[in-house]
Amino acid sequence: MAIAGQYQDNVRFGILLMLAAYALFSFIDAGAKWLALLGLHSAQLAFMRYIGHFAISTALVGRGGFTLSRYTSPHLKLVMLRGALLMGSTVFNFFAIRWLPLTLTSTILFSAPIFICLLSWPLLGERVGIYRWSAIMLGFAGVAIAIRPFDESFHIAVFLSLSGAFCFSLYSILTRHLSGLVSTDVLQFHSGMVGSVCLLPFAIYFWQAPASLFEWAILISLGFFGWAGHQVLTIAHNYAPASVLSPFGYSFILFLTGWSYLVFEHLPDRWTIIGALVIVSSGMIIWFRELSLSKAR
Repeated sequence: MAIAGQYQDNVRFGILLMLAAYALFSFIDAGAKWLALLGLHSAQLAFMRYIGHFAISTALVGRGGFTLSRYTSPHLKLVMLRGALLMGSTVFNFFAIRWLPLTLTSTILFSAPIFICLLSWPLLGERVGIYRWSAIMLGFAGVAIAIRPFDESFHIAVFLSLSGAFCFSLYSILTRHLSGLVSTDVLQFHSGMVGSVCLLPFAIYFWQAPASLFEWAILISLGFFGWAGHQVLTIAHNYAPASVLSPFGYSFILFLTGWSYLVFEHLPDRWTIIGALVIVSSGMIIWFRELSLSKAR
């Protein structure tokens, strides 16, 4: 009984860490949108998201000596492709939030599990049965409800947000493939490095200095929250299995709804709420099916 109680405590701690990770991620989107509305370019914001991440992860990997072997991997091409996909997800998202409410971009982001399920057959060779195909169709119906493509309020920036979700789904598939093959610190390092190097020229060209110390603090914090969110997310999986933690990722929508109201005085309309509920339902069906198949295996 004591062992069971200890395991439950670990699972609860893992869930708390999962919630904390998505709270950290919500700071990034809220801060980036606020700075974008003040006139800072999205490329500059994306660069700052990665340069801080890069600096912290470089120091962590270099603990005990800055040797090349600590920073490389036999799977280097895939590791760098993973970093490029994460960067793409961020860039698309940062451009999208300039025009779209955070409640809508967060809803669209959670179409990523639907893309993952759709791509798991051609990329991972996983069988997708009628149960999960139905969930995929339901999920895309939820996206259509949320973005309302034939409504006068439709904004073309939703395609940027959808592109970000697609990049994130490919990033997640690569992360699943590289898990156990490459250390977390090395993955973190290359994520920060690829984003920093690729975005540096654009950041220099579009650079605009923040007008106050508070704006500087928000700008610099983007990289810290990015690194911290990924670290906390990784640690969470040491305390509880992904099958338990996955549903709590939807807390991201709630966190961004809170920021949207507190900072931008915006609440989601009924179609965004209905679309979000349909997308979450689809994700939960996919999660439940994968959990059932995992238990069967």
